[in-house]
Amino acid sequence: MPRIVVIDDDVNMRDLLRIHLSRVGLAVEAFEDASLGIHSILENRPDLVVLDLLLPDLGGLEVLKALKSDLATKDLPVVVLTSRTDEATFTEAKRLGADAFLIKPISRDELTGTVLGQLAKRAAKDIASSAG
Repeated sequence: MPRIVVIDDDVNMRDLLRIHLSRVGLAVEAFEDASLGIHSILENRPDLVVLDLLLPDLGGLEVLKALKSDLATKDLPVVVLTSRTDEATFTEAKRLGADAFLIKPISRDELTGTVLGQLAKRAAKDIASSAG
């Protein structure tokens, strides 16, 4: 069962993400705090991260940069989830290595489609690299 780490400071959003992703067969760990989320990611590498950008302790862009610059997590798919809609934020997240970008509020289908799509893309990449 693929394991997903969610980092979002909004308890209602964390609960919704956990419910929707669990219903499609994913194991979900959710954290309100970026530091705890990063610790969990480094201790037990998940298959994908869903990351809010507006966090109280450490900004989501900083978390994204840290994950994508670490050899152990650089290939880890990160789906950015935010209420920010400005082009500069989107551009910076892409530049730092975000694999997908979702704008709140999101539908259940958009969330699960994006997450499952990223997991499938990663699985295909892993198969291709092990075959070649």
